[in-house]
Amino acid sequence: MGLLVLGGITALYALPVLPRHRNFRSLSGLKILIVALVWAGTTVILPVYSETSQIDYDIQLETVQRFLLVLVLLVPFEIRDLKYDHADLKTLPQRLGVVGARRIGYVWVLLFYTITFLKSNVEPTLIISNTVFGLLLLLALYRSKKNQSKYYASFWVEALPIIWWSIVVLLNKTTNSL
Repeated sequence: MGLLVLGGITALYALPVLPRHRNFRSLSGLKILIVALVWAGTTVILPVYSETSQIDYDIQLETVQRFLLVLVLLVPFEIRDLKYDHADLKTLPQRLGVVGARRIGYVWVLLFYTITFLKSNVEPTLIISNTVFGLLLLLALYRSKKNQSKYYASFWVEALPIIWWSIVVLLNKTTNSL
């Protein structure tokens, strides 16, 4: 059922179903929210639900955290695409400017990081990995600009989750060997 809902949202995002708007992507301000919702649902809710059919408090927090993470990761892309996006899209940088979009991204990083401490089982490796990752996210936002290198968002920003995963693996191996 969850897969159908997320698939339906994705279809509405891509397919022309609205009379004045071609698709949900063209509705002002909804683009990044829809993308973040689908990613959070697909990467947290669906895998957990397929294993346990139970979404507890920590999973809810993880879902919100993932939603915020995707929002943060989308900001450099939104800034990069500023020169290409139609004014009717009213993207975050179009509404708030590049500096304003970065600032809202900084707030989202802070919320992402704060949620770490609301979870039931907060391990030192989680705190360390999320601290390093949060700092990398802040740096990525800070370096985002309208005329960024063609590989900045498409390579470096997209590599951040892989770097985060590598940090988690390294910390787990280090703590398990002690």
